[in-house]
Amino acid sequence: MNKKYRTFNIRSSIMNRNIQILLTAALAFISFSGNGFCQTFLTDKNYPLDKEKEIQFFNMTEEEVKEYEFDLWRKIADLALIPPKINTAPSTKYDSDQQDYVMALTNEITPKGRHWAAWIGNEDGPKAILLAAKSDDDGKTWSKPCLVIDSHISDFPIGPGFPVGRTVILGNFWTDPLGRLWLFFDQTMNHHDGRGGLWVTVCDNPDADEPVWSAPKRIWHGGMLNKPTILSSGEWLLCTYLLQHWNRTGFPELEPYRGVNLLVSKDQGKTWELRSVQKFPNPDWHEAMVVEKHNGQLWMLTRTGTGVMETFSNDIGCTWTEPIPSEKFKHPNSRFFFRKLASGRILLVKNGDKLNEHHGRNQFSAWLSEDDGQTWKGGLIIDDRPRVTYPDGTQAPDGTIYVTYDHNRGPGELVMAKFTEEDILAGKIVNPNSQLKRVVYQPGKKK
Repeated sequence: MNKKYRTFNIRSSIMNRNIQILLTAALAFISFSGNGFCQTFLTDKNYPLDKEKEIQFFNMTEEEVKEYEFDLWRKIADLALIPPKINTAPSTKYDSDQQDYVMALTNEITPKGRHWAAWIGNEDGPKAILLAAKSDDDGKTWSKPCLVIDSHISDFPIGPGFPVGRTVILGNFWTDPLGRLWLFFDQTMNHHDGRGGLWVTVCDNPDADEPVWSAPKRIWHGGMLNKPTILSSGEWLLCTYLLQHWNRTGFPELEPYRGVNLLVSKDQGKTWELRSVQKFPNPDWHEAMVVEKHNGQLWMLTRTGTGVMETFSNDIGCTWTEPIPSEKFKHPNSRFFFRKLASGRILLVKNGDKLNEHHGRNQFSAWLSEDDGQTWKGGLIIDDRPRVTYPDGTQAPDGTIYVTYDHNRGPGELVMAKFTEEDILAGKIVNPNSQLKRVVYQPGKKK
């Protein structure tokens, strides 16, 4: 069999069972067109026929069927290239009382202090959509969803039951040095189609009563989940990724790019270029993050199937050391948060109440390093409950840290923790303005 087609298997776990049924049933139905019953049914004068196509399928070899399936999946995946719509006036169907699922994505602060938070609705799967809300009182109260990206094909020509979903499953807000609010997000077919797509929309007036968002622009394949890093050189660095562990797809030409893709902008986000690709052993959802150490070395941490792995670059991300397991802390196969603060310290938010232990996706603790990750201090327990996942953080100009995450993903809640570096070092809340377990959003509809 041609190598091109060996990389693609229609029965792969990547594809939804519905699309398997759609394709195999169609082919099987046509293949049995010689049966007397089917022959009588299909010759009904009121039933539209395409005899040439029926004969085409009937005469196909196994190799030709696989080639057809391969090409068909690539065409279906092209539906994810259609620009998504940014809905800034969502209907009431997106209100919390009509929603039954929440998975945390991101939070950010604008120049005038407005908070933005985003999360995933519907499911962590093909039906996922992105929803966002804002707060003008330091996160005490929140608007209804005021921005929604719902790319589902509700008016597809063959009907709303089309069995392959167009999915938005990743996203992150980021305020750049110019005060603009960026929303990076993905769009892919059926949770992951082997190519995906990283899109961005930018708001120049994020503190306005009616923020205006730019038309979405696709900047690369795959997706990303964490904020860019601004290097001392002034370059903007973005850790995107094209999944390694779901690589049996219809895009064999993308195999060299599977892994963490480091994108760099030298013109404040107008254009992006690929600087390097780093693959990891035991890959999962990479969700990589990078900080620049005081000596200029770049330090990348990445989620893998066996925990966090790390790699280093001494040439601004052009090449990287062989990835090794993180020796300084332990964390499950799940998202964590890792970022340099204005003070120069590095913040780490991880599962577990101890640095070198974890008990799965339970408890969140915050730690600080003053020596570029050689040692860690603190251990503030920001949530002591089970089933807490997907932290994302930001820092206000006054130094306050805000971290959002989900508790009891699904019917649970999107939660915010507000704390300071002093709280972390003390291992307890000492700042009177700090507050933990503040609810941002909670779906109200029961399944």
